[in-house]
Amino acid sequence: MKQILFKILTVGDGNVGKTTLLQRYVEGLFTEDQKMTIGVNFYLKRIQIKEYDIALQLWDFGGQTRFRFLLKKYVKGAAGALLLYDLTNLATMDNVNRWVELVRMHNSSLPIILVGTKYDLVDPENNNDDNVSKLALTKFDLIASIKTSSKTGKNIEDVFNLLINNLLTKTLFVS
Repeated sequence: MKQILFKILTVGDGNVGKTTLLQRYVEGLFTEDQKMTIGVNFYLKRIQIKEYDIALQLWDFGGQTRFRFLLKKYVKGAAGALLLYDLTNLATMDNVNRWVELVRMHNSSLPIILVGTKYDLVDPENNNDDNVSKLALTKFDLIASIKTSSKTGKNIEDVFNLLINNLLTKTLFVS
């Protein structure tokens, strides 16, 4: 079995749901009253796809401005990123350009998926983020935009599968 390591960054403004998304994916758990991430947290998950044993290093960055200086030290060597925003607070889309700049500081073509969180709290009929997320997809050349719910688990696996398959395709093409 061929072993591959992917470093994945998880970024976005404070309180968008980065930690809960990672906990849902890695541990299958949802914590309602999650504490703020101070600086950086780290998760590890192993998966197997075909003949590949893949280790995912999942980096969870505190979204508050005072922690952004840390991100600059950790982005090097990243294979991809998840950029989260809160579907119940579209102002969290305001800093997308800053997050993209930060995660792509060493790799201008770093694959990024835009992840809308807290879908369980949104009325799908009245949610108007589609135009904003489509604009961000085009402007920043992102892989996709996916709406998720860490509470229900909706699309959590899909987000990671899409990013991993993108990374595998690039890795195999380069190898």
